[in-house]
Amino acid sequence: MDAFYASVEQRDNPSYRGKPLVVGGSPNQRGVVAAASYEARKFGIHSAMPSITAIAKCPGLIFVRPRFDVYREISAAIHAIFKRYSDLVEGVALDEAYLDVTENRQNIPYASTIARHIKTAIFQETQLTATAGVSINKFLAKMASGQNKPNGLTMILPEDAIAFVEQLPIEKFHGIGEVTAAKMHSLGIDTGADLKMRSLLELTHHFGKAGQYYYKIARAEDDRPVEGNRVRKSIGAETSFANDLSDVGQMLQELEQIAQIVEQRLEQHETRGRTLTLKVKFSDYHQITRSKTMLAPISELSMIFEIAKALFESIDLENRSIRLLGISLSNLDNAKQTQVIQLPLFQNAGIVF
Repeated sequence: MDAFYASVEQRDNPSYRGKPLVVGGSPNQRGVVAAASYEARKFGIHSAMPSITAIAKCPGLIFVRPRFDVYREISAAIHAIFKRYSDLVEGVALDEAYLDVTENRQNIPYASTIARHIKTAIFQETQLTATAGVSINKFLAKMASGQNKPNGLTMILPEDAIAFVEQLPIEKFHGIGEVTAAKMHSLGIDTGADLKMRSLLELTHHFGKAGQYYYKIARAEDDRPVEGNRVRKSIGAETSFANDLSDVGQMLQELEQIAQIVEQRLEQHETRGRTLTLKVKFSDYHQITRSKTMLAPISELSMIFEIAKALFESIDLENRSIRLLGISLSNLDNAKQTQVIQLPLFQNAGIVF
């Protein structure tokens, strides 16, 4: 979906249309942006950004509190549209899903035709636009879906897959964030072609288990199936810092922002968790985790941050700087959660309209 939460708010309130808007917490309460309209994105505003930073970039920015009950209702209606075409639907979040349409209910021979039908039905039934990506595997479809937004449809054909990946800037790869991209650049890896030249041994040496993933996607390979009933085991968020943090006060401030994102995601998925895990990665890439299991499940920001802060303060920093912080909740108490988090990408490909 295109800027889903923000687009819903603009649909339901005509006075918001055409204006920079974010869904999220107030800047006066150290809130976090959950979603930004396309008008707000022109100012460099994006999800997970502190609201106080967003308002500094755009003083006239409109803030709207999330209405997750409304977003969930619309998401359910969109998933019902998906089910008209395929039983293999893997929800990624309320606003995103993978569909395997190799065998489809309407015996339509072309995936691009199905994508056009789905986009049309979504707009007719919700007055919202969606962008689709079509390709031979989840990795390529994911990247195609980020191209030509909003209201686009992009297809990467099998014969174009290798060339597409080879010319792709490394920071555009799904699963490669800002910090990892910077490390790859330092190793002379700037494009997919550069990545493809590196051996599996070299990539796992520098990036651990993730190196196996990078090795495959550099060759346009992704054998993950679309899983229609994948059960979510945890919900969390983490932040990698472009510059390592050495000030404890700043670390705690970042930890609170992460806790707010986790709270939003728990509310979005109507669930709570009993085990909270804190993840800390130091500047030397050494990583540790600390966990605590509660008698009762939690979802409130105050509890999430309080427990995460206590776990953090139990760590002996030894004057070490930190490059990543993360919080996750597991032992979820709502068995109907069936979604998995992924990340967006884009790059040129054949466009089908």
